[in-house]
Amino acid sequence: MEKHVSVLLEESISALNLKENSIIVDCTLGYGGHSSYILQRIKKGLLFAFDQDSEAIRHSTNRLNAIGTNFTIIKSNFVNLKQELENREVTEVDGILFDLGVSSPQLDDASRGFSYHEDAKLDMRMNRENPLSAYEVVNNYSKEDLARIFKKYGEDKFSNNIAKKIVEYRAQKPIETTLELVDIIKSAVPMKFRKDKHPARQIFQAIRIEVNHELDVLEPAIEQALSLVKVGGRVAVITFHSLEDRIIKQIFKEKCMIDDKVKGLPNIPDEYLPDFKLVVNKAILPSKEELANNNRARSAKLRVIERIK
Repeated sequence: MEKHVSVLLEESISALNLKENSIIVDCTLGYGGHSSYILQRIKKGLLFAFDQDSEAIRHSTNRLNAIGTNFTIIKSNFVNLKQELENREVTEVDGILFDLGVSSPQLDDASRGFSYHEDAKLDMRMNRENPLSAYEVVNNYSKEDLARIFKKYGEDKFSNNIAKKIVEYRAQKPIETTLELVDIIKSAVPMKFRKDKHPARQIFQAIRIEVNHELDVLEPAIEQALSLVKVGGRVAVITFHSLEDRIIKQIFKEKCMIDDKVKGLPNIPDEYLPDFKLVVNKAILPSKEELANNNRARSAKLRVIERIK
């Protein structure tokens, strides 16, 4: 497998403020890009890494073993973050990283069904033991439910039309493959809107989010992460679309707010000050160099928060 490039790698590693003995959690191990960098810098620390994908875990185990043995890979969704760490007697950590969305190797493996450029069975499961796949969503959801997820998770203006076309098509035969679905989507979108960006992009995103419950697990996982970091500890989150970024921005903003009752006072009592501060006020974006080398970084944003009390 070709080595894929982790997005915002230097920026996110730097944001975690690593020390030699840090205890760090990588909630999205993937193929070990961020984790391998972390492990090199925490020789006397510990790394806990979460992933649901058996292939990613196999690959990353080999990659991390070449660096050190002070890591534990946990095959679980990051929504179980707190419980899984408690099971290992870990109740506080120095830093937590989330690199959300689908990993490059999953996209590049056509057989996984994530890509709208390659033909494959409709799948899109990050965890292949998950009973719900893209096939079930596309062939079994009602027209109303399809339109709802396309609108909510894809923010696609042709959601209703695309849902209608899918239901009409599958009445004749099941929709089996990615390119079959792409053709149906194209037929539902006016020609002039197909030039700007691929008409299937947002729909595939919406189906993927639905299949993997990506947004349902995000908020509880971030709340758990914030409760686990010790004073001086940081949570860094890389998002790839506006829905995720909005959730992170909102949670971080609320955690850093000063109580309205005391806002504007010259000396605010300590108990009214927030427990967290934003490390950077705006999201960190990829550099021009990174964008030139990695097209997949184009929508990435990094937000970082630190516990201060």
